[in-house]
Amino acid sequence: MKQSLQLKFSQHLALTPQLQQSIRLLQLSSQELNQELEGFLQANPLLERLEPGSETGENGESYIPTTPSVAEAEKPAEPVAEAPAADNFSEDYFDSPGGSNRWEESGAGNDDGDDSDFGFQEAATLSLHDHLLRQLQLLPLCERDLGLCLLLVDAINDDGYLDQSLEDLVSLLDPELGDIVSDEDKDRDFDPVELETALKHIQHLDPPGVGARSLSECLLLQLQTMPADTPCLQLACDIAREHLPLLAARDYARLRKVLHCDDDALRTAQQMLTQLNPRPGAAFSHIASDHFIQHEIVVKKVKGIWLASLNDEVVPKLRINQIYANILKRNRDSSSQYLMSQMQEAKWMIKNIQQRFSTILRVSQAIVDRQRNFFEHGEVAMRPLVLREIADELGLHESTISRVTTRKYMLTPRGVYELKYFFGSHVATEAGGACSATAIRALIKQMVAEENPQKPLSDSQITEILGKQGIVVARRTIAKYRESLQIAAASQRKSL
Repeated sequence: MKQSLQLKFSQHLALTPQLQQSIRLLQLSSQELNQELEGFLQANPLLERLEPGSETGENGESYIPTTPSVAEAEKPAEPVAEAPAADNFSEDYFDSPGGSNRWEESGAGNDDGDDSDFGFQEAATLSLHDHLLRQLQLLPLCERDLGLCLLLVDAINDDGYLDQSLEDLVSLLDPELGDIVSDEDKDRDFDPVELETALKHIQHLDPPGVGARSLSECLLLQLQTMPADTPCLQLACDIAREHLPLLAARDYARLRKVLHCDDDALRTAQQMLTQLNPRPGAAFSHIASDHFIQHEIVVKKVKGIWLASLNDEVVPKLRINQIYANILKRNRDSSSQYLMSQMQEAKWMIKNIQQRFSTILRVSQAIVDRQRNFFEHGEVAMRPLVLREIADELGLHESTISRVTTRKYMLTPRGVYELKYFFGSHVATEAGGACSATAIRALIKQMVAEENPQKPLSDSQITEILGKQGIVVARRTIAKYRESLQIAAASQRKSL
């Protein structure tokens, strides 16, 4: 085979490290962005985060707020110029306005006074386990009975139920109580009646219903705390003890026949049972602070116009460390190559984060402009919207819009919504228009809320009502939307 040289031209897309970082930051949620920043701050000494309330630098200079406004964010995003190479840094770069190395959220530093020193502090919550232990310490129990109660408390889950059966716990008595009971009690055999008695002690503690082994027992324990002269108390106990499946199926005719009662008594007993707590231990569950949603966008009506703005609390305030920057000004030899590369990465991070929030704000304002009727009238006025519409308007790719709207949240006068919530499919109308699936769900929810509880609307009836309003929807589509709203079928919504 003859060897030869060939010159070939081709085009391909290369993702620079800066562009890869920009794409990765754009798809992160607020919590994940903070975690990303914490790791970057620990690895890069040239980037530092400003503390809340900071207004001036080490030499008294003010920080320039660069959080984009709505008007600035709506402008087409200019391509970010790459930072100079490590050997091309000059003093002009640090001092020029275009090379600003500070970025903070607008409106920072407004918290004056002593209260500004106190950040968010989680309230100390008492667990269900500790709550039960405190009550056991007040009971006049012997060491043996107290050890049995402690064993049972350890077997109670977060909802307040006893996970294991007493038979299974009997096998654990010897090893578990070795460090609790005295030497004299160790030689005595454990009677299952003792464990049952210890469970009774726990079931009389607060909250009512704790230590139950089933839903039926949990409801009965709560009913036993009510006064004996409570109307229909015995009827409610009978239902909780033997007929909960019939009540869940709303088979009122069979309940009346089995319990020999009228509609009024059955209605009173049903209301009594529905007011009980099926998860008595849930009130002691601890929810971590990172479980809550942090919204990036705030929507307000200003002079009759709905405007979107950034939530200053989630916008990080970053700047270049001036100590290292001054060192680089004075020393630009080969020994500073590491600091030069760290400086370039720090500036990339600042610009990419700024571009991230600018893109989120632009997309949010475009969504607000197209969904103004939602903010005025609610879900029933939601219009159909797809990613391509926003992408074409802003000159961005659909994948970029998808990254922006995923796990990014908007605070509105009607609540907190994910940006992706405002997008949805459409259903044709008789007039040739389109109706949003979100609006149809809102109509279904409104119909169910206003229906007669004794004669709830079926899926077919809801389809007919929507058809009269010009919205053509199949019955199976109504059933799918109803299930997505967690609304039971008509047979299960029927009441006395």
